[in-house]
Amino acid sequence: MLIKKSGEIPSSEITPRRVYVSRRKFLAGAAIAGGAALVGGRELLNLISPSSEAMAGSKLGNLVKSQFSTDETQTSYQNATNYNNFYEFGTDKDDPARNAHTLITQPWTVAVEGEVKKPRSFSVDEIMKLAPLEERIYRLRCVEGWSMVVPWVGFPLNVLIKKMEPSSKAKYVAFQSLYDPHQMPQGRWAGIEFPYLEGLRMDEAMHPLAILCVGMYGETLANQNGAPIRVIVPWKYGFKSIKSLVKVRFVEKEPPTTWNLAAPQEYGFYSNVNPDVDHPRWSQARERRLPEFIKSRKTLMFNGYADQVASLYAGMDLRKNF
Repeated sequence: MLIKKSGEIPSSEITPRRVYVSRRKFLAGAAIAGGAALVGGRELLNLISPSSEAMAGSKLGNLVKSQFSTDETQTSYQNATNYNNFYEFGTDKDDPARNAHTLITQPWTVAVEGEVKKPRSFSVDEIMKLAPLEERIYRLRCVEGWSMVVPWVGFPLNVLIKKMEPSSKAKYVAFQSLYDPHQMPQGRWAGIEFPYLEGLRMDEAMHPLAILCVGMYGETLANQNGAPIRVIVPWKYGFKSIKSLVKVRFVEKEPPTTWNLAAPQEYGFYSNVNPDVDHPRWSQARERRLPEFIKSRKTLMFNGYADQVASLYAGMDLRKNF
């Protein structure tokens, strides 16, 4: 966590955010209007021009500094909240920031079901009291080739798993997002089936790098980033880190997942970040870090978390089990 010294407090923390963002949006747009035409105008403006009312968050206090954090330069809050995949709110990268203000995040419950001793539902407040909240600065790599470094706030997913006391039959953990067509009308044109489904093998879900996430940048999650609660699995492509979680189910067999159902030849169940396994329509060998515009960085195996997670896949053919 960054500690600001006297005299170094940025204007974004003095001026009300909405006013600050509007001013920055105007100035940035004027400064880069000519350059936008050269490099794909809409995408450039998306990255530099914060857009939405859905960005607001509440401050989270008493955060624990995590031993798992990277020391890489963080992506700005503006870029991380204005360039997103959240197809329930539209398929363009700036759609979620523009449309997710319709998401109602209170009240909110997460049902935990399946092969567990005592199935039950939790409110977000109850979940947040299960363990101290940590700020974990994680890389997140998306399958399209872009990446970011975000200070997520949460705690290990294994805390919830242990509390639920899964039976010996529980080999996988299945996840389900909210889908409400009244709150998410753009989802009808997304081209995939909802509600959004994801899953992990039990040992993956138990790994301390996998977290239940309730915040970012010291605040509660922005709607477009998966409020009020999501999963972050940093060694896998971003679509595995399911947003706006409403159900966790412990199951015996590998659960269906949205993108694997939609295009199994392109999106495998595991979806570990792997520079040696290309997407059928593009290479995964390189990536671009927001707000960069070219893939100037080499993609790291397991997104740079190989030392921690490679043992989970010992003996597996990672080309077959992509």
